[in-house]
Amino acid sequence: MRHVRTIARALFGATVATGGLVALAPAAQAITIPVACSENALVAAVNLANSTPTSDTLVLAGGCTYGITAAHGGTANALPVITTPIEMTGPATITNASLAGLGMFRIAEVGPTGNLTLITGVAFTHGNVVGDGGAILNHGAVTLTGSTLTGNTASGNGGGLANPDTPNGTAPAATFTNSPLSGNTTLLGDGGAIYNGLRGTLSVTGVSGSPLFITGNSAGRGGGISAVGSTATTLTQTAVTDNHALLLLGNSGGVSRQGGTMTTNNAPITANTPDNCVGSVPAVPGCTG
Repeated sequence: MRHVRTIARALFGATVATGGLVALAPAAQAITIPVACSENALVAAVNLANSTPTSDTLVLAGGCTYGITAAHGGTANALPVITTPIEMTGPATITNASLAGLGMFRIAEVGPTGNLTLITGVAFTHGNVVGDGGAILNHGAVTLTGSTLTGNTASGNGGGLANPDTPNGTAPAATFTNSPLSGNTTLLGDGGAIYNGLRGTLSVTGVSGSPLFITGNSAGRGGGISAVGSTATTLTQTAVTDNHALLLLGNSGGVSRQGGTMTTNNAPITANTPDNCVGSVPAVPGCTG
């Protein structure tokens, strides 16, 4: 069946119906895929988008909560691993809906060739993984605009998103615009909301007069953000506040920097516990305590 579908798509475009999903596309062009409000429909849509290298848009059912009950991308990912450019547009929520929310899988992993964009109110919630990236593990490119990562947990680095340490090959890049992060946790690792590791790039931007908030996140170090040897970490119109370091002694509750390049612009880092940026080497620009 998959072989027949692939041939049909290559020659004539595609019409696929799986769990309420319908997709229409001319051959070799980007397609728009309306995704019915079901786990099976969403998984099928990601698989279809991954099947060619073109950019595809998944139009999620407005107001739907896509409850994912089992991993569909290896054992650790709710969705199939993203290997091509995929945009998801909401408003909609994708959440870990396994029994009691205890299924050990993050929401999405982005491969080195992948590019995931979330726009117009897409929320990733309650990812729960042994490893890095409670909501998103990013080996490629991730962009959030007007979307959120909330209430995700990782045992390693990056309760919300992790740009993992990448000594060579594709360096991960993440961009957040008007996309708050709250209630994300790493149990012992770095970066409750975001971990930006070796060679990674991170840009977080709010709006003048209405900053992007990174709040209520927790980690062993860097309750809000941790940047370790990253190529660039840039915070603009971003408030990092009320985040917590669980390993209290000498660890920053707000932003932790260990090497790399960091820039802040109208980005207050305040009211984090046990401190804001103490222990960062070199210091976080514009941050005291």
